[in-house]
Amino acid sequence: MAKRPPHHRERTNTSGGAPRRPDSGRNVSRPGQKVGGKDGRGPKLRPTAGPDIALLWGYHPVREALRSERRKLVTLWATAAAAERLAPEIAARHLQPRIVSAEELAARVPTDAVHQGLLLEARHLEPIDISEVPEKGLVLVLDQVTDPHNVGAIIRTAAAFNVDALVTTERHSPELAGVLAKSASGGLEHVAICAVTNLARALTELQDQGYQVVGLDSEGPAPLEQTVLSRPLALVLGAEGKGLRHLTRERCDVLARLDVPGKIKSLNVSNACAVALTLTLARLGEM
Repeated sequence: MAKRPPHHRERTNTSGGAPRRPDSGRNVSRPGQKVGGKDGRGPKLRPTAGPDIALLWGYHPVREALRSERRKLVTLWATAAAAERLAPEIAARHLQPRIVSAEELAARVPTDAVHQGLLLEARHLEPIDISEVPEKGLVLVLDQVTDPHNVGAIIRTAAAFNVDALVTTERHSPELAGVLAKSASGGLEHVAICAVTNLARALTELQDQGYQVVGLDSEGPAPLEQTVLSRPLALVLGAEGKGLRHLTRERCDVLARLDVPGKIKSLNVSNACAVALTLTLARLGEM
């Protein structure tokens, strides 16, 4: 393993930031109340959650949250049909859902949200510390991947491949709720999340715990399927376009690329994650 460079301050992208959390105001409709103006077609009401509340909507995210002992629940809003569909899970958690119409429920979520008759207000899941990752684990590390659809899809893939933890940055990362949770399709309940203030330092801590840190980079010297891999292992993915930051690249033990045969040589980061995990587990003899 190459000698690690000394710690120094990493640069921060100042052109963007984490998406805003939902409005913490209480401007909401009540069951039976019309939404908007006289004809019900006025401006839609925004979600009610404050910073300590996660909004989850859609069948799979809500079902998995109801089944998760880690998730603390607050209020379940549901249509009668959707509540009936999840009757066993609701009963097991001793919840009394608020039954509303689909129109009333739509007033509580973003305009383009596919709620499937379900909206759950819950507490955010407790993150883990970097020291709590498993000794022989498989970990994904995201270097300022900001799109909630991509991060949600990555979490869904991570759950499917039995990834032990996802390490992300506290800044320049989307909220673990809402759109991200819908894209994760319930996977958020099955993958431990570790949010760090300094990603380079976190990679060094993983190395100190025996982890091999492999960065995915289009300019990597060898394809991933030809790279010597061993557990415990951390795969590092960068944001689309800019890829891994300079200091992140320096902290990696090895850089590897994903070779594809077609004329398009780049993949969406969530697709790249799925391909990388397939190749990694095959290389480790676990597929």
